[in-house]
Amino acid sequence: MTTPAIPTASTATVEASTAHTGLVDRRTAVVAQGVPRATTLDIRSASGARLVDADGRSIIDLAAGIGVMSVGHGHPEVVEAIRQQAGALLHVCMHVASYEPYVAVCERLAELLPHGGPTRAMLVNSGAEAVENAVKIARQATGRAGVLCFTGAFHGRTLLGMTLTSKVAYKRGCGPFAPEVYRVDYPHRYHAGVADEAVFVEQALAALREALTNRVAPEQLAAILIEPVLGEGGIVPAPAAYLQGLRAICDEHGILLIADEVQSGLCRTGRWAAYEHAGVVPDLSTWAKALGGGLPIGAVVGKDEVMQAAVPGTIGGTFGGNPVSCAAALATLRVMERDDLCARAAALGARIRERLLSMAASSPHVGDVRGLGAMMGMELSFDGDPRRPAPELAKAIAAKCLERGVLVLGAGVEGNVLRVLPPLVISDADLDVALDALSDALAEASKELPS
Repeated sequence: MTTPAIPTASTATVEASTAHTGLVDRRTAVVAQGVPRATTLDIRSASGARLVDADGRSIIDLAAGIGVMSVGHGHPEVVEAIRQQAGALLHVCMHVASYEPYVAVCERLAELLPHGGPTRAMLVNSGAEAVENAVKIARQATGRAGVLCFTGAFHGRTLLGMTLTSKVAYKRGCGPFAPEVYRVDYPHRYHAGVADEAVFVEQALAALREALTNRVAPEQLAAILIEPVLGEGGIVPAPAAYLQGLRAICDEHGILLIADEVQSGLCRTGRWAAYEHAGVVPDLSTWAKALGGGLPIGAVVGKDEVMQAAVPGTIGGTFGGNPVSCAAALATLRVMERDDLCARAAALGARIRERLLSMAASSPHVGDVRGLGAMMGMELSFDGDPRRPAPELAKAIAAKCLERGVLVLGAGVEGNVLRVLPPLVISDADLDVALDALSDALAEASKELPS
């Protein structure tokens, strides 16, 4: 059997089972085609873990707006906080005057995510902005220019973010890219084909040390930037021992460690930060997605002495830490803490993992099941061979799930990973229905593969 071609952006769209209302046609006529579109769904409302389309069909959401809606769609406390803040103050700009919601969000982030001592934060609009500002802070703090990043990484679509991002399909025709960015292999044990994790980590760290002799000198590196769990890159957790070794290498050479928690952070993996699973503390970390409960807001959090190295005027932005987004963030963090969504994510993750492993046991096309907490991925390949990815199968399964009223999205550089990122408030009943649909879709799509 030959490996199917990797789908292009134009062929990766999952078709909705119901006829759309014309909105997609209007979108096609006026919205730039470079804005990706994963489905033809026309969503009109949402609540909790369910979406409602233009035909009134209820769809169980296993995407959560790409990891954004952790507290669920339209959480009443978040909506009420937005309503009250909108009536009081919409915008003033933190560069012009101080306002309570911005400072309060920074205080809460410093409390929830201490970086080994006094901790500071600054707010932005998105994950890409958070990454850009973290790099600027690291460069000022160290007086160095270089940044080391990883294959499979996704750090945004701004110029520097796109430079740091690994998937070339997102970068076509967008160069030249930012200088002084270097890349090494992400510690992806399934793709490396090494069964013993301790042996694999030793090899991966040795490869990283070698890169510091033949690719970039450590004294030229301001930072090493890593996602503790690859998100867009295929839901791949870095082994705890690897992150610990990375921390030691950074300490040895005076390199700052930046953890990109944009998708993995804020309860998603069963901890406030995915790096906590490894018992490491980064110098800087970046946040967005789930922070605003659906409104755009991001943050850089870091050690006091590192954050304070940034010269006034070099970080920030007109809309960064908008008062309404900050109010939504404060409400979101309250719900997460009060309802112990870290524990809920861990419980959901155990349930999801069990079901995905069951699917893997009955299908030769599930090569790997992995993740942390409620951030789980299932990699599809032919005969379990990572060198023979099955992106068309992933697309077919996603389409069949949608026919069954379940939204699941793909991931991975090859597009052959299905990621399960439900709102953390999803009920056990809805989750079981969704996973049943995923199992049935896998079985059906597998039977339709060419022999």
